[in-house]
Amino acid sequence: MAKAKGVRGNAEPAKKIGRSSLPPPTRRDVLSVGVLGATGRMGEAVQRLTKGSAHLALGPLVGEGDTLDALGTADVVIDFSTPRATESLAKLAAKKRLPLVIGTTGLDAAAESALKAAAKKSPVFVSSNMSIGVFVLGRLIQKAEQLLGSSFDVELVEVHHRKKVDAPSGTAILLAETLKSSRELVHGRKGRPGARASTELGMHAVRGGDVIGDHTVHFLGDGERLELTHRATHRDLFAHGALRVAAVIAGLAPGRYAMGDIIDRL
Repeated sequence: MAKAKGVRGNAEPAKKIGRSSLPPPTRRDVLSVGVLGATGRMGEAVQRLTKGSAHLALGPLVGEGDTLDALGTADVVIDFSTPRATESLAKLAAKKRLPLVIGTTGLDAAAESALKAAAKKSPVFVSSNMSIGVFVLGRLIQKAEQLLGSSFDVELVEVHHRKKVDAPSGTAILLAETLKSSRELVHGRKGRPGARASTELGMHAVRGGDVIGDHTVHFLGDGERLELTHRATHRDLFAHGALRVAAVIAGLAPGRYAMGDIIDRL
């Protein structure tokens, strides 16, 4: 593999999530896992956890500046990179019928279009957050909105480390998608926007320190409020989730999948 450009991500402390809980793969005894974004913090976490699995083996590793061709030999590819790299990977997947697990956030129209085409040829899992806890949070806020009704205002606040380049976070957008069918998304407020409309869904991004990821949905009523929060305390959480998904997605039929589609198989 060509030497990757740029600085490798900060070293993570020893893993805190057991490797033995990784499920057995669905296609063969040992799956070759390729990694796109191998020199980033998430890519490094995926590599570290894969090395301890009896059912998964590290395949080709592609970092910034490397060519993607080698990934075509993997059984499944986990992607934590950039929208542009994801677009190129999706095009390769369409040619090679390559199963994908996409954790890249901030996907643009070109990347989404390429993933749509790839899903016609191979199984493609896309999620901005690989945490089962975040998936459960999404279900909880849906239920809360149903029970509380329009008399409660809803605001979503996400907090991430100072180096995160996109805002709002992909997870915040994912959570908002579960609510905005009945509400209008508003990104922050400034000046004199006037009184808050009951149909608004407020979205707020906070950046600072080394926060891995906090997401809180506020349901604000008269005389009371309900706050539902998910806090990530270690990046291995997301790498572990991606590997569990990879072991499942490699054996599925072509199509686009989300966490809700495979949660019962994890």
